Amino acid sequence: MGSVIGDILPLALGIAISPVPIIAAILMLLSPKAKGTSVGFLIGWVLGIVVAVVAFTLLSSVIPEQDQDASKPIAGTIKILLGAGLLLLAVRQWRSRPEPGEDAALPKWMAAIDTMTAGRGFVLGFLLSAVNPKNLLMAIGAGVIIGTGGLTVGEAAVVILVFVLIAACTVAIPVIAYLLASKRMAAPLEALRGWLVHNNATVMALLLLVIGVVVIGKGIGSF
Repeated sequence: MGSVIGDILPLALGIAISPVPIIAAILMLLSPKAKGTSVGFLIGWVLGIVVAVVAFTLLSSVIPEQDQDASKPIAGTIKILLGAGLLLLAVRQWRSRPEPGEDAALPKWMAAIDTMTAGRGFVLGFLLSAVNPKNLLMAIGAGVIIGTGGLTVGEAAVVILVFVLIAACTVAIPVIAYLLASKRMAAPLEALRGWLVHNNATVMALLLLVIGVVVIGKGIGSF
């Protein structure tokens, strides 16, 4: 189980460090309906991660079992393809960087965050975690690793829990901190939002590059 947890950590961190959901959560915390919207967003974010990784764990578990020391060409091929997809997304993110002095472009839906309800926040959180292509690729990679890791049901549940806790922490921490000390968190959150907006594409490109290389390496090692 320990080796499987080690393999999924980069993918969990990839979801956790994704700037867009963090920016969305911060904007919600700075909006008029901060508490309701942010809590709905957090619940949707966590649920989306759980659904995605569990679904692909179950799907990958149908791959025929093999000796743990034997090669696993099917799982290896899937990992290599996923890694290649992450590298392509890294190139796309790098090319979308703003020019010096230019404002970074953000998704248009962020302008509507001030008017969002808790229900819409929930839906947005779920979509960003379970349907967003970058996060979905990482959830697929984690599901393949867990489903082909030869784990018992209990061990797989523990690994999934670790994955979800790490992947969701960067959205959960500011939301929980704001609920506990809203007045103190306003200025730090605004400063963090500004930095993430300006460096969104660069952070995501480098993150996807590193994780893509790691996943491809794991895939090659499966042969």
